[in-house]
Amino acid sequence: MRPAVHFWNKAPFVRLLLPLMAGIILQWYLQFNFDLLLTVTLICISIIVIYFFLSLVNRFRLAIVHGVLVNILVFCSGSILVWINDIRHNESWIGNHYQEENIVVAKLEEPVIEKPNSYKSLATVQNLFSNSGNKSVTGKIIIYFQKDSSLKSLNYGERISFKKSLQEIKNSGNPGSFDYKTYSLFNGITHQVYLTKKDFILLPEKDISFFKSFIFDCRHWVLKTIKSFIPQKKEQGLAEALLIGYKDDLDKNLVQSYSNTGVVHVIAISGLHLGLIYWLLIMITRSLAKNKKTAFIRLLVIILCIWWFSILAGAQPSVLRSAVMFSFLAAGEVLARRTSVYNTLALSAFFLLCYNPFWLWDVGFQLSYTAVISIVAFFRPIYNLFYCKNKLVDMVWKLNAVTISAQLLTLPISMYHFHQIPTLFLFTNLVAVPLSSIILFGEIVLCILSFIEPIAKFLGILIQWLIWLMNSYIEKFDQFPFSIWDQISVNIPQTILLSACIVFLMYWFMENKRIFMWSGVFCLLGFVFIESLNSYQKSQQHKLIVYNIPKHKAIEIVSGDEYMFIGDSVVKQDKQLQNFHIIPSHILFGLKDESAFSCSKEFIFQNQRILIIDSSLNLKPVWKKDSIDQLILSSNPKIYISELHSVFFINKLIIDGSVPQWKAKLWKKDCNSLRIPYHDVTEKGAFVMNL
Repeated sequence: MRPAVHFWNKAPFVRLLLPLMAGIILQWYLQFNFDLLLTVTLICISIIVIYFFLSLVNRFRLAIVHGVLVNILVFCSGSILVWINDIRHNESWIGNHYQEENIVVAKLEEPVIEKPNSYKSLATVQNLFSNSGNKSVTGKIIIYFQKDSSLKSLNYGERISFKKSLQEIKNSGNPGSFDYKTYSLFNGITHQVYLTKKDFILLPEKDISFFKSFIFDCRHWVLKTIKSFIPQKKEQGLAEALLIGYKDDLDKNLVQSYSNTGVVHVIAISGLHLGLIYWLLIMITRSLAKNKKTAFIRLLVIILCIWWFSILAGAQPSVLRSAVMFSFLAAGEVLARRTSVYNTLALSAFFLLCYNPFWLWDVGFQLSYTAVISIVAFFRPIYNLFYCKNKLVDMVWKLNAVTISAQLLTLPISMYHFHQIPTLFLFTNLVAVPLSSIILFGEIVLCILSFIEPIAKFLGILIQWLIWLMNSYIEKFDQFPFSIWDQISVNIPQTILLSACIVFLMYWFMENKRIFMWSGVFCLLGFVFIESLNSYQKSQQHKLIVYNIPKHKAIEIVSGDEYMFIGDSVVKQDKQLQNFHIIPSHILFGLKDESAFSCSKEFIFQNQRILIIDSSLNLKPVWKKDSIDQLILSSNPKIYISELHSVFFINKLIIDGSVPQWKAKLWKKDCNSLRIPYHDVTEKGAFVMNL
């Protein structure tokens, strides 16, 4: 037990971080009453204060009680932080006051971003005007502007007013799809609106923060510099993403190649970039570590440079989180404090979660910390497996050791979120990591020397060639049929068991203690048992799925791991539509093969009579009506619900995403009057029925 006790003593913030995380998670899913949390918190604080006035002997006797109270206090603090940060609990939140007749005044929080069919901007609602007066409100919305060249110049700080109805952000509801509503809510965004040029008025007064304006100006200047000296679009897009995380110019196929080969972290501005800069700063300022006076100067230089780069990169949340983490690491390293790295990491995570508890669900937050912890814990044992006299070979092995150690703890999280394992990540990281580091440093030098045009042009050509080389290397590996193991579906218990298995087996490898080996084997057996149970359940499944894909028909009949698709050919041919709407469902339900059978628009499946109507019919009332279990209306048929009701007994009517909204509204009104149960996928999400 000594090593465990030693670890807890050396890393006290780990002990505080765990109850904070528990409070955050349980509050979000269970929604404890705020008054109850506040009462328990005040009671704990009162008892802890009394505890410190007790005699030393009594404090020693009640040490366990004190520890329990501290953990309860931190737990409640985490829950209270979630309650406070949930925009819906704010009395002035727009959702508590907005009505359709209101005039909305909003401020753009960023320059408009060009999308394929519109311009997009994040905005903050400031006021609601109605006949009864003016109401100050708060809340973020997403505004989609009509794609008009005159609207491209809309910038940060512009204030607009409009009367068009705000729409609450909703999920598509397709099985396994990304929970965009919760993601937006975590960022305080709850509504959206589409505006044409005639729908809004640009107000004369601007509302600008000097700091945010400075960030956007820096970002604009960097983008302008890169576009001036790196003209090729494909290389230019990656250069922008690599330096400041700007992804709007990235080639989508290139991003997929980087993802498939396990090096997408290279173009996702995060801990890797700041880690490289941190390492470079530590090396450059090593001479200042000789005495205490210059050590503080060294710390100041490192922290200023880290935060300067963070601001240059647009001060995005993922970058700021990494900046905080490396600032804490720098303080421990530079000031030569004999503290545990785990304690420093826990302290930075504690600080970040106190600022925004919803970052706990952020994939970047999870991967950043697990990667650093994994490297700290496992790099040295893995590196010591081989001894290389040759410095070049040693450097290559060291890079591979870092890559392997980082992958160990991030693997279960990547499997859970991204449903894939890149099988060639060692070979791709071996080139991509050092080459992207050189490119990153080259881009920083390019920005610094951009005013010296001959040097800047030379650097631009060199950087463009290096990016082309890296892209070609990654795309070549992506062409291998075995480059990725995809469509992996694991749940949260499996993710926890696999992570525990890796930790136990690695400690067995390092400590050679059988207890760790058996613990790892037990976790692995638990993982396999859950996977076997899931596989059996999926082999017995029978489902009807009507997807929510705007303007498209997409229906699937599922039997075991096979499915039969009924819908628009566009959906089958468009990879983007497939990846966004269909593939997540296939991963969730373990669907592998498309059935070779086809069916008509009326068929029986698992004793359910299903009818699909996607064209106009000439229906006449009959004396004996047929019974239809599931009637699916699709496309834009000229038909009335009353006509259908005169011919069929309808147990359930389903309106898919290809039906125009105006027609769906009329059909739903008729269904209500005729008491026919219905399901509109655009309103309630995809229709999924177990048969």
